[in-house]
Amino acid sequence: MFNDIGPLELVTLIVLAVLVFGPDKLPKVIQDVTRTIRKIRDFSESAKQDIRQELGPEFKDFEFEDLNPKAFIRKQLDNDDLGLKEIRNGFDLKKEMAEVADAVHSRDADASPSSSSSSPSSSSGTSGGRVDMTKKPESPAADDRPPFDADAT
Repeated sequence: MFNDIGPLELVTLIVLAVLVFGPDKLPKVIQDVTRTIRKIRDFSESAKQDIRQELGPEFKDFEFEDLNPKAFIRKQLDNDDLGLKEIRNGFDLKKEMAEVADAVHSRDADASPSSSSSSPSSSSGTSGGRVDMTKKPESPAADDRPPFDADAT
């Protein structure tokens, strides 16, 4: 419950408690706080038991921690009924990306000589239905501007 409180923070809390409540009232306050925490825990446990009874025998192994999405996913990944570990270990994203990059670069190397020998009518940078992404698009001529519509602006 208090896993993230360090020793210095704990000493600071004790000093503040002594200053606020005084040394004579501090034991009574600690008893009241622990009693309240105990009552909250008991209420929570009884509510959990009531919910388990209402759900029936098919949910006897139901844990409320499973409602946390992170815990649910962690539990499903640990449960290797579906072979997810094998799939996850077999998939290497860096390797896949390197293979794709190599394939693209080899196509670019193959397409470069053929694009220079292509017909003059294909000046758009395409060769055989492929677009050469390394070439910059040609700037349109001044006459190729789209029509201006004064009403649209």
